[in-house]
Amino acid sequence: MSSRARLKILSIAHPAVSRDAGRLRYYPLGRRDDLDVHLVVPAVWHQFGRDIVADPSDDPGITVHVMPIRLPKAGPMSWYLHFYPGLRKLIRELDPDVIHLWEEPWSVVAMQARLLKGRAAMVMEVDQNILKRLPPPFEFIRKQVLVNTDHVLSRSPDATAVVRARSYEGPVSSIGYGVDLTNFRPDVAPLLPPVERPAFRIGYVGRLVVEKGLDDALDAMARAKAPVTLALMGEGPQEDALRKRVAELGLTDRVSFRGWGKPAEVAGFLRSLDALILLTRTTGAVKEQFGRVITEAQACGVPVIGSTGGAIPDVTGEGGWIVPESDPPALAALIDRIAVDPAELQKRSAAALTNVADRFTYEAVAKDLANACFAADARRRGR
Repeated sequence: MSSRARLKILSIAHPAVSRDAGRLRYYPLGRRDDLDVHLVVPAVWHQFGRDIVADPSDDPGITVHVMPIRLPKAGPMSWYLHFYPGLRKLIRELDPDVIHLWEEPWSVVAMQARLLKGRAAMVMEVDQNILKRLPPPFEFIRKQVLVNTDHVLSRSPDATAVVRARSYEGPVSSIGYGVDLTNFRPDVAPLLPPVERPAFRIGYVGRLVVEKGLDDALDAMARAKAPVTLALMGEGPQEDALRKRVAELGLTDRVSFRGWGKPAEVAGFLRSLDALILLTRTTGAVKEQFGRVITEAQACGVPVIGSTGGAIPDVTGEGGWIVPESDPPALAALIDRIAVDPAELQKRSAAALTNVADRFTYEAVAKDLANACFAADARRRGR
């Protein structure tokens, strides 16, 4: 590539099938005059029991290739077996400088890209943060893909440790998930004092499952001296058990439940809180990979009370507080301290907004992606 040529990137990313989610992170790349960005997405994607038809391909500044896939929902391996029959032809026609995969390295589509990439450098984006041996042939695929990867974009330090343990020796940089600031934003200027409420209001958005530690939050409320309320938005198999525990602890008047909402409704819910909680517990099968609701809350100026589980401390940064997993007394003590300290809340709220602005806007995520692609291209060319 000459000094004046644009870097041609081919990104393969099933999360970008929809414009209102993964595809938005590519738009800042389309505004750059040093990049020529092509995006491959499945024509139809099957996830969470439904088929998602790809949004149209007339996106600003980038070229979107909507392509059919094979094996979209293959038994217990879910989407990890899918591949694109037309990918060989597309790569030959485009001759990209870099192929970027927003797919896990053990997926068949990652192996397909590794075999077809030609002269292109390869950038892998990884989330998996629990080290475990995969069944054949996926362990073999992972090793082959990672050995032939020029740069890894990692969602967390734990995800980095996993690829290091599986033969990857090249450079790693971090990347987060972008936040849609058109929905998730504060109502007022970030440095205004928090609204005084009769009780300290904490809340949670997500699935109601045991791993999220919501029973720890209830136990902490029962222990706390400060008046505190909890609002839950979401659904899941633990709802009945949580309602029962609320009644047992005498918290019926202080805990509310509501179902899922649209993004604008979620944002309004978050803005009603003094702090969001995300108290994920680590198990053999669960370790928080990112926690998108952290950045959504922080984009609204709401600080986060998080556990030490997985990526939560790293994503939260200075925009909140961290307590040990499964430790209601520690959580109760924290609530009692910050519920009566508006200056601390204001400080953490400002830090939350800064954390998102610096790391988790779509522009910041796009910059991290572009920098990794330039670095991979330079490494492949020996510069």
